Amino acid sequence: MSDNEVSILIAFLPEWLLLLGALTLFTLTLSNLPLRIAHRVSIATAAAVALASVFSFGVETVLFDGAYQVDAYSQWLKLVFALGYLACVLIADQLKDIRGDVRPEYYFLLSTSILGFVLLASSIDLITLVVALELSSFPLFILIAMRREANGQRSQMESAVKYMMFGIGATGVMLFGMAYLYGLTGTTSLPLLIENLQPVLHRPLAIAGLAMTMAAFFYKLAVFPFHFWTPDVYQGASNGTTAILASIPKVAAVLVLVRFASAAEPGAPVLALVLAVLAIGSMCYGNLLALVQSDFKRLLGFSAIAHAGYTLLGLVALSDRGFTAALYYTTGYLFMILACFVVITRVSRDGANLPISALAGLYRRSPLLAWTLLVAVFSLAGIPPMVGFMGKFSLLSAALEQGYLWLVLIAVVNTVIAVYYYLNVIRCAFFAEPEADTADSVIILDWPIRVLCVALIAVIIGLGILPGSFLEMVSASLGF
Repeated sequence: MSDNEVSILIAFLPEWLLLLGALTLFTLTLSNLPLRIAHRVSIATAAAVALASVFSFGVETVLFDGAYQVDAYSQWLKLVFALGYLACVLIADQLKDIRGDVRPEYYFLLSTSILGFVLLASSIDLITLVVALELSSFPLFILIAMRREANGQRSQMESAVKYMMFGIGATGVMLFGMAYLYGLTGTTSLPLLIENLQPVLHRPLAIAGLAMTMAAFFYKLAVFPFHFWTPDVYQGASNGTTAILASIPKVAAVLVLVRFASAAEPGAPVLALVLAVLAIGSMCYGNLLALVQSDFKRLLGFSAIAHAGYTLLGLVALSDRGFTAALYYTTGYLFMILACFVVITRVSRDGANLPISALAGLYRRSPLLAWTLLVAVFSLAGIPPMVGFMGKFSLLSAALEQGYLWLVLIAVVNTVIAVYYYLNVIRCAFFAEPEADTADSVIILDWPIRVLCVALIAVIIGLGILPGSFLEMVSASLGF
């Protein structure tokens, strides 16, 4: 085997391992082996993909006739996906709210969706990008529908249909936009497309093509007005499935949005204005409706819309600093939201949705879960020294650097609004008296969940206190 073949094998190693894990899980669905076997295979696959991403970090190559690029940008994102995958498998280990007859298939479909996200990280051609996007999306439609019926209600089916229909609509708009871009540039290769788009970027058709192409990823990120599915799907899907929907697709959406936004210079006023309007709509809508929510998952759904607006601040800047800030913030958001869902899945009874009031007295029932929730919620609120604070600071600085003072002020006001409903969650967990039937019920955590809680707390605080190395790595990887 030549050195070039070895280099290609190492570069594609995360994908090979993930594909092997998915095929193994598919085989397990055909047998009657215990569910814990599929769970352990999923954990091993996620850990192997994470190690392979680190091992292949320095390798750079282009595969499949220029349609697939392995570089520092794609590899660190694959590591984030693998860590998110591992956390989601640990969170959903019991599958309490998934129908018993489809539990083995749950892990197979999850691995297939993660494979799509990993492929998305290296896709630099419109065709491979669409294929990877659909591969990541279709398993999620099924995962949502797998939730077992509760009290004769089939809200999971309504949620699955909503997620699918809005997704199909957003994909249709995206394909329409891609047709415009292809007509203007004559290529499906992203590097060539971005290069050929520069002379015609001032044309309305180019701006419309870029905006429409971004539609599918606005949908994944839950950006206004592509947000309508978010609270209902969060509430209707199982707790473990919602943890997946709320975390990994957000990072995937931002990584692709950054690729397309890099086609425009900081001085492109029309595209920046479109992104600014979407950011304002997302922040205001999400935060104001989150104020009146009593269901914790639904609150996180509206909160996700607001955080999508914050993320767009980095894209509005249309600069490397803004793109770096958007990626940093979304990566931090993945760990923040997963920490929240660790708490939800462990506090929830039999996989049911969790009212905020059910968190009352959590600090007595499980101090580790209470502190995990506190760190995650404080970070979501943007309180230092958590990653949420540094992420918002980086986004606001990037927007302010490009002269968007008015947009920064709106974002600050929305951050203050969000503090109220986030602190209400902490008030319930630490200061409210528990309900009579739960006052004496201690929540027992197994050691993997304890390790996960400690790891999430460490990452959220660590990325907030020492963001320099991560920001430098992300900035250096933006070489497109």
